[in-house]
Amino acid sequence: MKHGVAFRKLSRTSSHRMLMLRNLVSSLLEHEQIKTTLPKAKETARLAEKILSLGKKGDLPAQRQAAAFLLNPDKTLPLLFGPYAERYSSRPGGYTRIHKFGHRKGDHAPHAILELCDNPRDIKFELTARAVGRQTVQRWLKTRGTAQADNSGEYGTVADRPWIRDITKVNYTQLMKFASEERKLEFENKAIDWANRLLAEAEAEGGLRRPAEPDPKKPIPGLTVKHVGKRQRAGERLAGMSDRASSLGIASGAIGQGKSASRLGERSTFDVGLLDPAKRIALVASKNSPGATRAWRSPFWEGGWKDALGDRPSSPSS
Repeated sequence: MKHGVAFRKLSRTSSHRMLMLRNLVSSLLEHEQIKTTLPKAKETARLAEKILSLGKKGDLPAQRQAAAFLLNPDKTLPLLFGPYAERYSSRPGGYTRIHKFGHRKGDHAPHAILELCDNPRDIKFELTARAVGRQTVQRWLKTRGTAQADNSGEYGTVADRPWIRDITKVNYTQLMKFASEERKLEFENKAIDWANRLLAEAEAEGGLRRPAEPDPKKPIPGLTVKHVGKRQRAGERLAGMSDRASSLGIASGAIGQGKSASRLGERSTFDVGLLDPAKRIALVASKNSPGATRAWRSPFWEGGWKDALGDRPSSPSS
């Protein structure tokens, strides 16, 4: 009979394996995000869940068990029985999340990022917010700015919006299941900021590379055509562009597959018309300044996001 095959041995003795896992759990609680191989990440997550459950108990026996297990109790115990216990008070389990992260150079071992849920650098939180912003901008461009904001609050959450993809709705529902109101507001602000960046990033460099408007007072001699705007390098990928135009997409032969994605920066210059180029460049410069405040948010935002805007200007000319 086969006994003792429940967990991974990780090619180490029992003492070496346990010390390594204790070290990984201690690093995870200290930094809230670590990168390791996928099998180690799965074993570390199993032990980290138990330690975080001790933090939610908060009694003296739990503190002694956690101090005996962790290698850096002076740094992690205040976090474990303080912010982490408060953060996961309403969550019955599932305090960690594993993201596959390619393969390691050399032995090609599968890499993974192990993180605590709802940490300040939550990868899933950031990517889902960007997806919501990008898909809303795509709808705005598809309707050429004719879609109006909803005043009746018909679309209360992301999951109610018909233009959001199904996988994005699933990710949003998982993220917001145990989230506080402050966390939900942070998600909205991140989505709005990313949508504004998609519309304004190309204009910060004067727009994408294009022929300049001919000036009848200053004719260009010969056949030379003057160009203005940012020159896009081969393989360069701007915000909102498809992966097919990146170096990896070109190398994998994806550049000629499927329908070409719309170039958000270029279309926003001519179709959206939120601001003229001079004001939009000034807006981006003011948002990037050290003392900048949230003075403006794009009027394309629709549905339930309208109540979160509030500081929209009265007219583009103001």
